[in-house]
Amino acid sequence: MGILNNIMDILENIRGTLPLFCICWGALILSGIFRPQSLFNSFLLLITLLVSLTTVISAFGSGSGTALTVFMLLTFLVLLCVPILLIWNGIVMLRRESFSAANLLSLVLGILIFLGEASFFYMALMSSSYHSSLTLNILSLFTFSSVFYFSVLILAFVLYSIFIQYIPKTVKFDYIIIHGGGLINGNKVPPLLASRIDKAIQIFHKSKDQAMIIPSGGKGPDETISEAAAMKQYLLDKGIPEDKILPEDQSTTTRENLIFSKKIIDSRPGGKRTALVTSNYHVYRCLVLAKSLKIKCIGIGAHVAPYYWPSAVLREFAAVYLNKKNLIITLIGYFFFVIIPVLSIM
Repeated sequence: MGILNNIMDILENIRGTLPLFCICWGALILSGIFRPQSLFNSFLLLITLLVSLTTVISAFGSGSGTALTVFMLLTFLVLLCVPILLIWNGIVMLRRESFSAANLLSLVLGILIFLGEASFFYMALMSSSYHSSLTLNILSLFTFSSVFYFSVLILAFVLYSIFIQYIPKTVKFDYIIIHGGGLINGNKVPPLLASRIDKAIQIFHKSKDQAMIIPSGGKGPDETISEAAAMKQYLLDKGIPEDKILPEDQSTTTRENLIFSKKIIDSRPGGKRTALVTSNYHVYRCLVLAKSLKIKCIGIGAHVAPYYWPSAVLREFAAVYLNKKNLIITLIGYFFFVIIPVLSIM
């Protein structure tokens, strides 16, 4: 009876938030399955997680104050750790990879978040001081608000990039498109690309060796063969029959990967169930592009080295949000949630 009473107490405590909890998770799962490429899903996931957290805290009833205190402390520690981890990751990227603007992303973001947090602590410490400068307070508020706004956008994007990997997927496919990547020494498949091909081989076998594999990628200026040709040789070395490989060797971008691969698929009879195989950080953007090209497909991600993931996801975030429509929406949101509130206190 004790256990039953505890269960009844928990149900009573979460009675107010349970309907919203169920609605959010139901909407997220359905939208994730039927519209996985929708940018709205990233914000729906963030809202769902916040509602879930509220529901869990409510379940503690009289102890919810303690649970909330623990949560706030953990959140505070995470906020302190985030810029440190990003700066550390940026340094690792520069040491292991080449010095480039793309590889500086996590380092730059870590510094910006640190400045935003420093601005918050400045406001908290100086809010009751008679000697605090109004100009500095406003500047600190603007810095913190800007960093917080874009941090929320990035957090939503990152969480959904992870969540989308676990959405239930069709097992059998008619076509498997492998997105290309740069080659080593002009003709060798690098580890990042090899992980994509290995994932495609797994899907091929799960499709009872009946799917057609489309390695997609043209020849870059520093390459002696096309990426498609290098991937084809890798597939052959792994025992994939040649008649199951349809190389696409004209594309030079992710968008062209999809356009030219679609032409191959449309030119052939039979089913069109298609899987896009790429690195896990790249899945979301591929699905967004596929939607714009009216390609019905499912995105499947291959594993990448943990140290590489933060910078890669930030590049994907920038690519998605630099889309004209998304950029306009982002700037409108920035105006209403950052500019107007800051101006209102001047």
